Amino acid sequence: MAKTIEIPKIMQGCNPHGCCAGCGHGIATRIIYEVIEEMGLERTAIAFHDLACGSNMVFAQKGNAFSGAHGRAIPTATGYKRIRPDSLVFTYAGDGATYNIGMQHTVHTALRDENITAIVVNNTTFGMTGGQMSATSTIGQKTTSSPAGRDRKKNGNPVSIENLYGGMDIAYLARGSVDSVPNINKTKAMIKKAFEKQMAGEGFTYIEILAPCPTNWGLTPIEAQKRIQNELLAVYPVGEFIDR
Repeated sequence: MAKTIEIPKIMQGCNPHGCCAGCGHGIATRIIYEVIEEMGLERTAIAFHDLACGSNMVFAQKGNAFSGAHGRAIPTATGYKRIRPDSLVFTYAGDGATYNIGMQHTVHTALRDENITAIVVNNTTFGMTGGQMSATSTIGQKTTSSPAGRDRKKNGNPVSIENLYGGMDIAYLARGSVDSVPNINKTKAMIKKAFEKQMAGEGFTYIEILAPCPTNWGLTPIEAQKRIQNELLAVYPVGEFIDR
């Protein structure tokens, strides 16, 4: 008999997350709150959400949450952590908010090695505002603002966290994915390690999660998962890059 897997109690009785069919935000949200519940931190954890698709998480859980200005979830979380150092503080935002709008905050938070956890859902596009090109859109990727495909000479190369942050003195840097059950389980383990390191006061922990965006990619949910497996994992390999 198959085992029934219940969603975390902190998410039970809440509104649906509101994301499009096949979106990776729902899976990412679930595994984050599974970890929080397993660690017994439901009362002290607080999520700092950005605007756009990631803000749907606010309505899918009953825990503490705060929405910062677009691209500013990370510095907002930093301020809270400094006055409430015993709390589990994490940010949840997309690649556009983190690498385009808020890149300066992301970089300087890493340079200061702030004791928070940043979780970035990378679906290689600005999801909620119409599917425009983001800093992580791949070379040749067609978006609403790059209908002919991203061009290296015009638009530069995609952001690579292992190259940008790999030499920084931070506690943890990793990339996971929600394209398959094995990768989902590995990503959940990364999140737990990041949270444990934060609660031990080790410093800045950073996780990027590859996620599908069927709506803006113009693909079915299954095709979107295959795009991650056949294309994105070669550009954005999963794994742990810093584990201090």
